[in-house]
Amino acid sequence: MPLRLDPSFRERLASSDRALIGMWACSGSTLVTEVAAGSGLDWLLIDMEHSTNTLESVLLQLQTVAAYPITPLVRVPSNDTVAIKQILDLGAQNLIVPMVSSADEARAAVAATRYPPAGVRGVGSALARSARWNRVDGYLQESAQHTSLTVQIETAAGVDAAAEIAAVDGIDAVFVGPSDLSASMGLLGQQTHPDVVAAVEKVFAAVKSAGKPVGVNAFDPAAADAYVAGGADFVAVGADVALLARASEALAARFITAEGSARASY
Repeated sequence: MPLRLDPSFRERLASSDRALIGMWACSGSTLVTEVAAGSGLDWLLIDMEHSTNTLESVLLQLQTVAAYPITPLVRVPSNDTVAIKQILDLGAQNLIVPMVSSADEARAAVAATRYPPAGVRGVGSALARSARWNRVDGYLQESAQHTSLTVQIETAAGVDAAAEIAAVDGIDAVFVGPSDLSASMGLLGQQTHPDVVAAVEKVFAAVKSAGKPVGVNAFDPAAADAYVAGGADFVAVGADVALLARASEALAARFITAEGSARASY
């Protein structure tokens, strides 16, 4: 049987004439992820680094999101060969690997997504949803064509090595994380500090010089707008849990007085 796949994130980036806008799915809830999947956004990142998501919950969310036109990505918990193998075997087509700060680390991430002799991915296609349990002819030979790999630069060392990271064969895109980057620069919690913004822009220039797409995390709308204007190819502009937190706080602020009593509304 042929493997029916939607366009990969690599293909979506290559075919778009504007920045692709996405959000994070961190709740671990299939229902919440389905709500987000129908939002009209371009891409949805299912996170395993800073969330309760497990292999089983990611599988259920991938199955759910498959019914929608949004492009799903999975952020693996770390640049770990076993974790990457397991998540690919679940059928994840688009991966983001966090905390990549050197070309060697980028090459390790690529190797983890490739079968030998090109890489070190373990062969378990008979057991895995990715190959539909060996029902897909030629899956082992063609798997790299169906997989996109984005690496995340989140440290000062990564900023300095951005051009070399982006130039690694098999890296399809680079994503900048200003939160960890600001911490790495001694500016914890100051994602929009001018020095952090300048570092993000430095990555943009380096990655684009290597001919690869570059994106950034920017929950602040003004920052997101500025990064799009500055050439970002994709931007994450929110997260399910953050949206729920802020919206519920707004309800409390609107309907409850400082004394804790409900406001009358007629």
